[in-house]
Amino acid sequence: MLAKYQHFIAIDWGTSHLRAYLCLAEFGKPLVVLEQANNVGVKKIQTDFETTLMDSIAPWANRFGKLPILMIGQIGSSIGWKETQYLACPISPKEVITAGTRFDSKGHQVTIFPGLSCQLYNQLHDSMRGEEFHLLGWLAMAPQHLVGRHLVCLPGTHTKWVLIEEGKVILFKTALTGELYDLLSSNSVLIQEKVSDLDFDFGAFIEGADFILSSTHDNFYHGLYSVRSKQLFEDYSTKQAHAYLSGLLIGSDVRAAMSAQEWQFTDLESVAIIGPPHLSQCFIEVLHHYNINTTLWDVTDATLAGFNVVYQHAHNSTDE
Repeated sequence: MLAKYQHFIAIDWGTSHLRAYLCLAEFGKPLVVLEQANNVGVKKIQTDFETTLMDSIAPWANRFGKLPILMIGQIGSSIGWKETQYLACPISPKEVITAGTRFDSKGHQVTIFPGLSCQLYNQLHDSMRGEEFHLLGWLAMAPQHLVGRHLVCLPGTHTKWVLIEEGKVILFKTALTGELYDLLSSNSVLIQEKVSDLDFDFGAFIEGADFILSSTHDNFYHGLYSVRSKQLFEDYSTKQAHAYLSGLLIGSDVRAAMSAQEWQFTDLESVAIIGPPHLSQCFIEVLHHYNINTTLWDVTDATLAGFNVVYQHAHNSTDE
């Protein structure tokens, strides 16, 4: 039987960031995060995966010894450390729990959990890694999530729109919204300087989103150059240009979701948003602008709730 209290390390290791949490779990209770650490993502490591991991958790290992390590995200992909399988939809996210890849690293028992895949109505395939734990946690956070039909938006580098029915992931669609923003704002002629998210102009953001959503034709590619022309001829500041570009991209993302064949917004009470605060608020602004109700869920809370489901499942399985 597992001890009543269990320390373990939970890691969400994506393309851009490693987020590690020293957790204290108790049977039947919410997870407690004692400390948090950050490091670089799988595309940015300077040494190797094991060294990066051990550097990230060294203070915790020194205090608590060889703790179990649970990992999700791109660390389990073809560009990661140990490639794990994709589990096909429709599927309950709980099925991910028993399909992890386990191995030893410097005396720590490591488990990397698999991602999900689906085939859309147009026969194209889609995939996710990491977001399945956000969904696992979101389903566990409120009993009503396990009943009925829901559309969940997970904003990020690769935004996911996920259709859930009766607690199962039916299918999902990915948009490269965040990655395109990073590329276009850093490596194109459109914008020459960076700005902080804290210095964000929501007026310019809505103007960019409205340009896309109010158009009767797809003006995305022609509209993109207006990011630069507004700076040249309309006295747009760099701050406004960044926000306007974000609006164009998120507006295009939302427009595609509104036009999807896989679901109808009119059939849904609301769209659940699971993401970081600033980015989630951008999606909420656009959706509210078009009278679409939303509920907001913090991505860290959802992720940790997902890891807690793993602990609770392990405790129940040991007791049986």
